[in-house]
Amino acid sequence: MRLFLLFSFLICFASSITAQNGEETAVIAVVQRLFAGMYAADAAMVKAALHQEVQLKTIALDKENKITITTGDLKAFLTAVGTKRPQPLDEKLWNFDVRIDENLASVWSEYSLFFGDQFVHCGVDAFQLIKTESGWKIFQIADTRHKDFCRQKAPDYNAEIGTVIDTWHRSAAIANEDGYFDAMTPDAIFLGTDASERWSRDTMRVKVHNAFTKKSAWDFKSKNRSIMVAPNGQLAWWDELLDTWMGPCRGSGVLVLTPQGWKIKHFNLAILVPNDKVNSYLKLIGK
Repeated sequence: MRLFLLFSFLICFASSITAQNGEETAVIAVVQRLFAGMYAADAAMVKAALHQEVQLKTIALDKENKITITTGDLKAFLTAVGTKRPQPLDEKLWNFDVRIDENLASVWSEYSLFFGDQFVHCGVDAFQLIKTESGWKIFQIADTRHKDFCRQKAPDYNAEIGTVIDTWHRSAAIANEDGYFDAMTPDAIFLGTDASERWSRDTMRVKVHNAFTKKSAWDFKSKNRSIMVAPNGQLAWWDELLDTWMGPCRGSGVLVLTPQGWKIKHFNLAILVPNDKVNSYLKLIGK
């Protein structure tokens, strides 16, 4: 009986995941149709993706650097979208973070806007959708707009993140204290090889400051690195083997995407002990 209940639960659980993934696909498709219509200057295609009560909002800074909310006019927006231009209006979306609860969905996505090949600005689009009898419809669009830290092509996460990690290790090797700690988020945690070494970024900076007064603080050589990125493109994990003065170690950590680029939020350094040396290691530490 228990086995039957477990089997039934697994079937229901798998079915719910499949259904959720299907809804996510449907939601993303509506957003993609919206921008396909913009690219084709097809106002009818754009309008078909929108709910009749849609609201358009832009969050920006004014000339006095104060936050403002601007409400767009739907009719003017559709007129602008449907106006033929020598170059297409091309808004490139880099990632989708989709959340769904029953008939409500939200989508968060990075974007960069181009007229043809000319870059205009970038930011984030935040969509709210409702599920109607005719499918998902967008009832609110909010966006931010700026020209700093903008992507102008599809992200190469392995290259971007690999460069951040390599530069971080290199900063320690050449005793660049500012570079090393600027690569970490203010709330970052560093786990060292000693049980007492669970340090916040700022605590660690105090603890190891003297090492950075030398020609080299420490020099870890990375190899066999593996990087994984969350579907929304905002969070990443990595692990790597490291050649260190302590012998072979493994480093693993978490990065988050900030307005200033990828930053290290968590790092764990562990000394590697070969399986055939474990008994000797246990004797060494008195176990």
